[in-house]
Amino acid sequence: MAYRRTPAVQARLDAQREAVLQSAVLLLADRGYGGCTMAAVADRAGIATGSLYQHFANKAELSVELFRRVVNREIAAVHEALARQDTPQRRVAAVVETFAARALRAPRLAYALLVEPADAVVDGERLVFRRAFRDVIATEIAAALANGELPEQDPVLTAAALVGAVGEALAGPLADPTDRAASEVVPALVSFTLRALGGRDDSDA
Repeated sequence: MAYRRTPAVQARLDAQREAVLQSAVLLLADRGYGGCTMAAVADRAGIATGSLYQHFANKAELSVELFRRVVNREIAAVHEALARQDTPQRRVAAVVETFAARALRAPRLAYALLVEPADAVVDGERLVFRRAFRDVIATEIAAALANGELPEQDPVLTAAALVGAVGEALAGPLADPTDRAASEVVPALVSFTLRALGGRDDSDA
């Protein structure tokens, strides 16, 4: 007869897995992807390294789950931010502003998420990450176009360009958070976003 876990055993394993993921997020924010080894994650979670392998076969598998958790958290944050705005331009700008501001508040985590050299599986998750943000923005642009609120444009292309611009603009400040120019990045990205959509920034004459 095949062994079946009791509800109590499964609950214990689920709790341990959750503790591992929470520890991995903290470790990623502290040491980046390079320092997020299986042994280091296990140590941070207070379990034996062998126990960690009950939940994740290797670092690649752990990294996929870790990146998805962080990305889902960031997606939720930008959805909350755009829901507070009442024009399409400001809704899209809120996505950019929220993402950039949160990245600069946790630069080590954001650097690991966006640009730190990593395994191929992480690069694959980064592509999923960028597409998720692209789709949030593209949905807002498409709705605005349907209502005649924005100049004619390709929603997906505009959204992809904005996501690429944000990532490139943040790369330097995330690599060197002491850079004095870091404080200017968020407002500059908001202005860029408003103009890219075909709207007007408040600073325009």
